[in-house]
Amino acid sequence: QVQLVQSGGGLVQAGDSLRLSCAASGRIWSYYIGWFRQASGNEREFVAGFSRGASSINYADSVKGRFTASRDTAKNTVYLQMNSLKPDDTAVYFCAVGTRVIMSTMRRSEFYDIWGQGTQVTVSS
Repeated sequence: QVQLVQSGGGLVQAGDSLRLSCAASGRIWSYYIGWFRQASGNEREFVAGFSRGASSINYADSVKGRFTASRDTAKNTVYLQMNSLKPDDTAVYFCAVGTRVIMSTMRRSEFYDIWGQGTQVTVSS
């Protein structure tokens, strides 16, 4: 089974930028790929995601215009570039692959079955 290994994250100030990486041990481009986050005490929420073959990229309204998801197919890696970070962006961020995901379930974490280990992003005010 494919494994996902995340890197990036850390402690930054409001307005700063960070880039998260998610490297897959195999090819994942035929599946939906998502970025999610979970703040302390909250449920896991959708941040951004690729449809199969990255034919489209969707974003949560809360990050639209600030975050950009991208991929490097040669490296089997997806990225999440986060700009203009806010304290509300503080959370553990996860990448995930959904072998059962369809467009209507793209934003629902329960449909993703392969997860990265998570990485903490903390934004101070």
